[in-house]
Parts: sequence; C-alpha cells; structure tokens
Amino acid sequence: MTNRQKAVAIAAILEERYPETPIPLEHQDPYTLLVAVVLSAQCTDVRVNQVTPHLYAKADKPALMAELDVSEIEAIIRPCGLAPKKAQSIHELSRIIAEKHGGQVPDSF
Repeated sequence: MTNRQKAVAIAAILEERYPETPIPLEHQDPYTLLVAVVLSAQCTDVRVNQVTPHLYAKADKPALMAELDVSEIEAIIRPCGLAPKKAQSIHELSRIIAEKHGGQVPDSF
C-alpha cells in the first residue's frame, strides 16, 4: 500500500468516525474565525471566546478592524498573550482582506 493509499484510507476512517467536527472558537463568519484562530496561538479557546466579543464590539469586519489603531487591538486582546504581535497581525491581515479581497476572506491560498 502506497503512502497515498494509506492517507486515503485513514481519511475515510476519520470521516466515518468523526463526520462533523465542531469548531470550539465562537465566530459568526470566516473573518471572525480567522481572527479567533490568530488569537488561539498559545492561548486556550475559552480565553479567546471571552476576549473576542469585546474585540468584535469595536470591529467585526476587516475594514473596521484596519481602521483601529494597533494599540487599541492590543489592549483588548492582552489576556490572550503575545498581544503586540497578534495585534499587529490582526491589523495587517484585516487591511489586506479589506483592500485586496473586498472584505471577504479568500477560500483558497
């Protein structure tokens, strides 16, 4: 059996046993899920789910998030850890999505 055949067989078994995997990060759309995933690095899903409502109250769309100052984002997400870098990343990814993708998270690389 080739590696590809093994991978296909394993994928079939996983699909059968776990047909629907819930996403533990609370989100409303692909953008809010993306932001939550960025925040989840070195942080629990519980903490992310506590912080994101405060962040989304300020900005829940890429264009709105890109308008915020990085320090504003950082202050809100500080409980998630690594706040300076995460705030910068969220700000920049929001700017790129707003400017280059019409405010929609692309569904491909």
